[in-house]
Amino acid sequence: MGFRRHGPFQVGDQVQLTDPKNKRHTITLKQDGVYHTHKGAIPHSDLIGQPEGSVVRSSGGTQYLAFRHLLQDYTLAMPRGAAVIYPKDASMIVGMADIFPGARVIEAGVGSGALTCFLLRAVGPEGHVTSYERREEFADVARKNVEKFYGGPMDDNWRLVVGDLVASIDEADVDRVILDMLAPWECVDAAAKALTPGGVICCYVATTTQMSKTVEVIRDHGCFTEPHAWETLVRDWHVEGLAVRPDHRMIGHTGFLVTARRMADGVTPPPRRRRPKGTTEEL
Repeated sequence: MGFRRHGPFQVGDQVQLTDPKNKRHTITLKQDGVYHTHKGAIPHSDLIGQPEGSVVRSSGGTQYLAFRHLLQDYTLAMPRGAAVIYPKDASMIVGMADIFPGARVIEAGVGSGALTCFLLRAVGPEGHVTSYERREEFADVARKNVEKFYGGPMDDNWRLVVGDLVASIDEADVDRVILDMLAPWECVDAAAKALTPGGVICCYVATTTQMSKTVEVIRDHGCFTEPHAWETLVRDWHVEGLAVRPDHRMIGHTGFLVTARRMADGVTPPPRRRRPKGTTEEL
């Protein structure tokens, strides 16, 4: 992972320029490059050698704030073959599925590569991610997006397989399986065979019917703990002096997440305890 995250800007760095209206533009620095905007030109030489957080001025007099882009900014702006997993959900997957440095992770449904970027960062150089994507055109877009963010091929700790997970999977004792697809329940058995005891399955689905089907199949499979289903909503706040209020817009529903843990072979999950009908008393 050779992508530079700190230090003065150098040739080859990807730089995010933010104008006074908070519109963001990403450029890749070249020795003799010039970035043209409707507010004038910005020579790349004005940025090369400068520290992050610098301000550059276009030939038209407009000031731009310069930083290396954050992963969340990159994934929202990346070229798309399929819809991307939003940063709010990608960060929840990394956190709630406990993606740790050195982990061996399988993801199915790579889409445009947004989640792959988050997973590769989380597992670090000692971990490994295998991504399965049925559609070759999506896989091509994902590969380009991942390699652009990390500054080159990720062959040491990323394998991209064009094919169906159930038909193509050849791994065992993996730590995490992430499923982002229309029918993740079709892959639950394959995930159970690949996961090590204690491993986590995490499914990302868009609708309540998909969520319900996924939960029931995981619950009935017999190799997993009781599945947990939830969604995350994000609301910004407007803060100007004493004028403090929720923003008028928010990132509402994007998808549901379902997680469960792989139990040891031959172990039967304890029966679920339910409330008696018509009462609120806990058992």
